[in-house]
Amino acid sequence: MKHANVALFVPDAGCTHRCVFCNQTTISGEQRRIGAEDVRRAAETAIRSGVDPAQSEIAFFGGSFTAIDENYMTELLGAAKPYIDAGHFYGIRISTRPDAITREKLELLRSFGVTSIELGCQSMNNEVLRLCAREHTAGQTEQACKSIRAFGFSLGVQLMTGLPGDTDETCVQSAKQLIALQPDTVRIYPTLVLEHTPLAALWRKGDYRPQTLEEAVALCSRLLSLFHEQGVRVIRLGLHAGTELENGFLAGPMHPAFRELCEARLYRTKMEQALKELPKGAYQISVGPRYLSQAAGQKKENLRFFSKQGYDLTLAIQTQLKQYEIEIQGKELCI
Repeated sequence: MKHANVALFVPDAGCTHRCVFCNQTTISGEQRRIGAEDVRRAAETAIRSGVDPAQSEIAFFGGSFTAIDENYMTELLGAAKPYIDAGHFYGIRISTRPDAITREKLELLRSFGVTSIELGCQSMNNEVLRLCAREHTAGQTEQACKSIRAFGFSLGVQLMTGLPGDTDETCVQSAKQLIALQPDTVRIYPTLVLEHTPLAALWRKGDYRPQTLEEAVALCSRLLSLFHEQGVRVIRLGLHAGTELENGFLAGPMHPAFRELCEARLYRTKMEQALKELPKGAYQISVGPRYLSQAAGQKKENLRFFSKQGYDLTLAIQTQLKQYEIEIQGKELCI
């Protein structure tokens, strides 16, 4: 048995306008309207593959799900609900906008077996939201999160970095405000410039500069640390690379192993903090099981980085250490 969410994309279905960065067809690879039969076919395929019912959901992503036509929404939910009732999946996950959450819609979602709601928050800075043409405010995000929690749903939030008008510090502040709303999960997406978006026009005119890969990794490793420290699970870092995304990509910090780069950077930061008071020389750094590659970095980049600083590091395993915890000669540092 394995974890395998059934991901179904409903691109643009509930969107009444276009955010500056958005090209849902490029992001999702979907170009047609899905229906009930698509839901049933995807669910049956997942069941035959041997999914673990306790870990898997039917997930509707892409559009603003609670903003789509209610008949269409109930068609999709109605096709998914029998598989929840039969115990093949533990629930349904949907994604939507903060300004598309009402008490009536939350009641409807709960009646169909929805268990998790993800909000495309993107930023908690009103000026950034305005520049991105989001057409909702940070206050609406806060109210939507509170309502979702009050109804007993699992709450997921989405945060973007490198948006027009954003800075590292305003993004970190957005993260802190979202953490205060007690989400269970977060997805972090560095902004990419995609073809056929308003952001592409701004980029071509020189009015928008995307993050470099180094800038995005440095900031997102800080955010990863911040959310991890507060017990919020980071379930994605970076957009999933695929043919459609690569064909529409123009500029920005796209990398097929973006999360691994951020995890390695987080370990590097912890090592730097531990080594700064120690003389140059040879040290053994212990990490938890399964985390040797994260600590070493891609192609052992972390070890090479410290070698240039005069530190000869070797890695070892300490069973009791958790992710992002390290130990140097008995000195334990945790985040």
